[in-house]
Amino acid sequence: MPFINERLMEQAESRPPPVTPGARASRFQFEPDQVMARLSARIVGQDPVLADLEAMLTRIKADISDPERPLAVHLFVGPTGVGKTETARLLAEALHGRADALCRVDMNTLAQEHYAAALIGAPPGYVGSKEGHTLLDEERLRGTFRKPGVVLFDEIEKADVRVIRALMNVLDHGRLALSAGTRELDFRNSLIFMTSNLGAREAQTRLARYRRGWRRWLALRPTATERIPEQAVREYFDPEFINRIDRIHYFQPLDPQRADGLLEMELDRLADRLQRRDVSLSWQPAARTRFRAGQDIRYGARDLRRRLRNELEPKVAAAMFSHPGIHRFLVRTTGGTLEIVPVMETDPRDGLRHTT
Repeated sequence: MPFINERLMEQAESRPPPVTPGARASRFQFEPDQVMARLSARIVGQDPVLADLEAMLTRIKADISDPERPLAVHLFVGPTGVGKTETARLLAEALHGRADALCRVDMNTLAQEHYAAALIGAPPGYVGSKEGHTLLDEERLRGTFRKPGVVLFDEIEKADVRVIRALMNVLDHGRLALSAGTRELDFRNSLIFMTSNLGAREAQTRLARYRRGWRRWLALRPTATERIPEQAVREYFDPEFINRIDRIHYFQPLDPQRADGLLEMELDRLADRLQRRDVSLSWQPAARTRFRAGQDIRYGARDLRRRLRNELEPKVAAAMFSHPGIHRFLVRTTGGTLEIVPVMETDPRDGLRHTT
């Protein structure tokens, strides 16, 4: 019966959604403000980018997009760990309920010319040409009648130039004909995102000079730092490729003042995972200060996640196994070292403190 169930779901998706009296009808079943609330809670220090994405979602919700192009084509440019890939994943999660409900292609795996066949299929006469194999997940990129598909080409500058050029028809007309001519992939109901680190290292180096030494003491600020990635993008990609992109977003390096907010976000994510195991953590202020002091803001959220995996989570796991009956633990510091200790709970029946 799986086939029948799938057909019924497709028919349900194709029917127009119910319209609230006084509201404007739209075939898309998502609310831009709810999607943005999810992004705003998880993406730090990128307010201009989020404002542009909200405008894009509002336009799509109104269903006034050109029917012969993808719904949106956006390029995210910026240093590592600032939320470029996470933004696309959060959009997929908000639209489809799962962060992995997107068609993602890691372009660094397509660094050679012959890897273009991985996207458009093998040419006629070559092995696999009749099967029309492709890395692209057709179901996820197509989306549904009520919800757009989400496509992510991650680190696009690391792919071979021929691979990038193979995408130009996708960005312009929303279609990709496979080499064998057997079928065509349709991106006209897709949100297409690309990420790039072009110019990020140069911009970060320039910014770092102003965060130390005499420039820092004089409170000097670097000028035109944002122009470095912009220039790098325009030098690397062909003009006809750039001209097919609706919007280029330049993600800013994380400000050290945002470090506390980023740490809170990562700790909240850890708390959610621990809650599924019926475990909670509380922090001694000195322990939080010590953990925050080791943060390298240059690597953004990825540095924090790496430190949580390597420095905190193994100790939490060991404490969970050592005290299987305990559900609350305290993170404290002793001699500069983090420790995880069980929290003594008070039994209201006798006023005594127990560890069960």
